[in-house]
Amino acid sequence: MSAKPIPLEEGYTAEFDSVDKNEWHNTIDQFADANIYQTWSYDAIRCGEGNISHFILSSANKIVAAAQARIVRIPVIGLGAAYIRWGPLWQLRNQAKDTSAFRMAVRALRNEYVCRRGLILRIFPILFDDNSDLYLDTLLKEGYTTPENDSQHTLILDIQPPIEELRKNFKQKWRNCLNRAERNQLELIEGTGDGLFGDFIGLYRELLQRKKFQEPNDINEFKTIQSELPNKFKMGIFLCRSNGLSSAGAIFTAIGETGVYLFGATNDQGMKNNGSYLLQWKAIQWMKNSGCRYYNLNGINPLTNPGSYHFKAGISGKSGKDIHYLGRFDCYSGAIHAALAHIADLVLPFMKKIISISGLQNRSKPREL
Repeated sequence: MSAKPIPLEEGYTAEFDSVDKNEWHNTIDQFADANIYQTWSYDAIRCGEGNISHFILSSANKIVAAAQARIVRIPVIGLGAAYIRWGPLWQLRNQAKDTSAFRMAVRALRNEYVCRRGLILRIFPILFDDNSDLYLDTLLKEGYTTPENDSQHTLILDIQPPIEELRKNFKQKWRNCLNRAERNQLELIEGTGDGLFGDFIGLYRELLQRKKFQEPNDINEFKTIQSELPNKFKMGIFLCRSNGLSSAGAIFTAIGETGVYLFGATNDQGMKNNGSYLLQWKAIQWMKNSGCRYYNLNGINPLTNPGSYHFKAGISGKSGKDIHYLGRFDCYSGAIHAALAHIADLVLPFMKKIISISGLQNRSKPREL
């Protein structure tokens, strides 16, 4: 692996695996599109520090793009992949978008991970279908393909207007529930500590048991990630208490210029006192104070989860956007790797089920490709 700058076209240079943890976090803090999935702590906890790789793109001695990749070795077929979630980062704070930096970033990533290391490269950039023509064309020209699958969609709320205007833009029924929550004189607690995270986990597990849901993410991993994140990147934990007992909770992140809703949970008491509405309102104010300009409610599905959709749509209200991600993009060294990746996509879900049934989740958990 190269730690020396690699000269590229048009005066750009690329570096791979040349930074430590503190340098990496200082680097991503320069980007408006920085997010928790690109923090060192996120992938180090999920797959181990020895399985992450870091890329920096510079122009005129200034950093203009960066990406953290998770390096995965897939069991059974022995295939290797570099997986980049919500990257590369290329939108610098308070600067116009430099599309040439994006183009050179995806080119350098392909050259290193696919051409040089012989890996499959899979990226999920933070791009939406409202600007698809420009970026889709760039990715296709740089050798990426997009699988034929349904793209995820989410709700994005512009939180730059004054706080009073934001409240007026909530849907009327949602605002009514917020008013009732405020009249209930709930105790609201916010912070970043282990104790609050532990209280939230209790609520979260109670919710999953009540609804008979399988845990979509290992909440304990996020608790460990929280302990490793620098203070400025720590997740915000919000709890509502009634009569001294927690009745609703939510966890958010405010890295970069977009806040993200990560987890939410409520119990029977919380359903009655509308605590979740108060939590969202307070979190939006926290995001604004943290320098965020937008709020990503992080996924909606009106068909499979209509309750969550209507709740989030009420927050989005008059000024939010229902928008699709541009999707996932893959890059292979040839047809054989493309075929193996397809096989891996078919095999991994079954492996996860087998591991879950056998009770081996904490020993060996296959990661997504």
